[in-house]
Amino acid sequence: MTLIDRYAVFGSPIKHSKSPRIHKIFAEQTGQALEYGAQEVPAGQFPAAVAAFFAGGGKGLNCTIPLKELAWVYADIKTERARISKAVNTLTLQADGSILGDNTDGIGLVTDLMRNHSVTLAGSKILILGAGGASRGIIAPVLEQSVHSIVIANRTIDKAIDLAAEFQKKGSITGCGFDDLKNRQFDLIINATSTSLSGQLPPLPEALLAKNGVCYDLAYSNEPTVFVRWGLGNKALKSLDGLGMLVEQAAEAFFIWRGIRPKTRPVIELLNAERM
Repeated sequence: MTLIDRYAVFGSPIKHSKSPRIHKIFAEQTGQALEYGAQEVPAGQFPAAVAAFFAGGGKGLNCTIPLKELAWVYADIKTERARISKAVNTLTLQADGSILGDNTDGIGLVTDLMRNHSVTLAGSKILILGAGGASRGIIAPVLEQSVHSIVIANRTIDKAIDLAAEFQKKGSITGCGFDDLKNRQFDLIINATSTSLSGQLPPLPEALLAKNGVCYDLAYSNEPTVFVRWGLGNKALKSLDGLGMLVEQAAEAFFIWRGIRPKTRPVIELLNAERM
C-alpha cells in the first residue's frame, strides 16, 4: 500500500480557502501523488494542531490569518525571507524531523505583478496601507526589485515607523500616518489592511494615485473589493485583487515541498473565470 503525502492549510476562518483546490490542480498537472486539506485552527490551538499534524505523517503546512507570526515562532529553522519578515506561511518537515519555516507571500505578489500583469516595479514609488503581518511578508521582496521608495501608512503611526525601520538596510522606506499622505502621489498602492472585505477603507486623500498608477489589494473575493473599486474610481491603469498572488505563493510552496514548479497561469485563468 502506497502512503499518499499529506499537506494542509491552517487558518481561522478557513472555509473560504481556495488553497485545497489550487494544490489539487497543481498535483494533477505535475503528476504528484498527494492530498491537501483545510483545517480550522484558532490561534490558541496552533502549536498542538501543528504537532499533531506532523506526528500523524503530515509533510507540509500552509498557515494563513491569524497564524503566520505563530508559525514563525514554531519553526525550528527559518529561511532568510522568513527571518526578515518575522512571519511564516509555509512549514515543511525536514528529513531530520525539524520544521523549516518559509514565507512565499512576497515572491507570490512580485510574480503576480511583474509576470502576470506586466507591472514595472523598478523605479516606482510604492505605498503600502497597513503595518501588520501581511505587510511584513511583502516588503523585502518588493524592495529587492530596485523600487524608488516605499511608504508604509498606518492608523497607529509608531507601528508604521517601527516596521519601516526594520527594513531600512534594504532600501528607501519610511512610515507615516494617513494624514501625512496629502499632496503625495504613488505609482503603486498596495492594500495590506484586513478591512477591505468588510467594505472599509483607510482615509485616503484625493489624487493619491499617480497617472497610470496601479492598485493592488492583497485580499480577494468573487466581487471586486472596496479597495479595487476605489482604484477604478481613481482612474487606476489596473486595479487588481490578490487572487493571482494566492496562486503564485501556493506554487512557490508546492515547489518547496515537491521540487517541481507548477504552471500557474491556467489555474489563475480558471479561478478568474469561475467568479465572473
